[in-house]
Amino acid sequence: MKKKISKIWIIVGALVIAAVAAFFLTKKDKKIEISFETAKVEAANLQNSVTATGTIEPVTSVSVGTQVSGIVDRLYVDYNSEVKKGQVIAELDKTNLISQLNSAKANQQSAEANLQSALASLSYQTNNYNRYTTLYKKGLVSADDFETARLTYQQAQETVASSRQQVATAKEEVQRAQTNLGYATITSPIDGVVISKSVEEGQTVAASFSTPELFKIAKDLTNMRVIADVDEADIGSVKPGERVTFTVDAYPDDTFVGEVKQVRLEATTTNNVVTYEVVISAPNGDLKLKPGLTANVTIFTAERKGVLSVPSKALRFTPTKETVGNKKIMDVNAKNKVWTLEGETLKAHKVSIGMSDGTHTQILDGISAGKQVVTEIKVTGNEEEESDAQERSPFAPGPRNNKKK
Repeated sequence: MKKKISKIWIIVGALVIAAVAAFFLTKKDKKIEISFETAKVEAANLQNSVTATGTIEPVTSVSVGTQVSGIVDRLYVDYNSEVKKGQVIAELDKTNLISQLNSAKANQQSAEANLQSALASLSYQTNNYNRYTTLYKKGLVSADDFETARLTYQQAQETVASSRQQVATAKEEVQRAQTNLGYATITSPIDGVVISKSVEEGQTVAASFSTPELFKIAKDLTNMRVIADVDEADIGSVKPGERVTFTVDAYPDDTFVGEVKQVRLEATTTNNVVTYEVVISAPNGDLKLKPGLTANVTIFTAERKGVLSVPSKALRFTPTKETVGNKKIMDVNAKNKVWTLEGETLKAHKVSIGMSDGTHTQILDGISAGKQVVTEIKVTGNEEEESDAQERSPFAPGPRNNKKK
């Protein structure tokens, strides 16, 4: 029995020794391999953008009110009604206004009658003064009588002048009453569509301190605009003429196109956040866009189409002797450079760069299209672990099973 157990342990020990030997032999045979990832220098479309939110509104809209107080007698339009310039859209009760006009006309007639009486009195006093003047020169009347006649004549002249002023004032009152009566008939100032109605028939409107709004009329709903609030950090790159795309929640699958028309200089501060209003055109031929919709705006502040470019990480790539193995490094003294792998040599090329969209960077000169530039190094080592020699963070954990003995 003991001999049988001993044989088993001998067999198990032999298997363990074989496994350990195989492990070390396999580990010894594995080597670290270095490979280079490359990208082609080729044409690409680059663009930078700014995002914001805004509100859609008509380019031209007019608030229609009334300059006189009264009761709304008739309404001839409703929401979404199309109106023409000069069309009657509402009327106020005219009873009091007509009464005021009649009273003003009566006052005018009275003033004109007083003027006629004053003119007749002036005519008499003029003749009387002329007679007394002749008699006084002949010594037939006393100086006191002459002075009385002259004074009466002058008073008659002043009465006529005052009467003329009263007539003019009465005419102005009639004109004002006629104008106020005209204000009781509300007409549309423009061709457009009624987008807001603030009163109903029978409602009293008071125009004592401010003009009450009755309607709001949009001139042309096929030509809308977006008023977007752009953050102060982004406003420096926004200029008139830049292309804009935006979406609205009402049509999530549609993308609308516009253009920056104006960058307003007035700043708005809300909760310590400074924004500026940017006016964006919004053609609306199909009338999908409605006043008040919220627009999610993307303003393209810089665009380059079909320009030579490389991945931005190619400009950040810098080889070292420790990471490239037995490859030779040919460097150049330049702020911006890219690297190509030519046989067993990594060669640097001095390049001039243009704009970048974060992912790709424009190449102005220094390397031709079609070249393959190195973007990163891939290191394959024990247990087939791959690491990026250029992008590894110094704070990242090292390879597994790399314990010091």
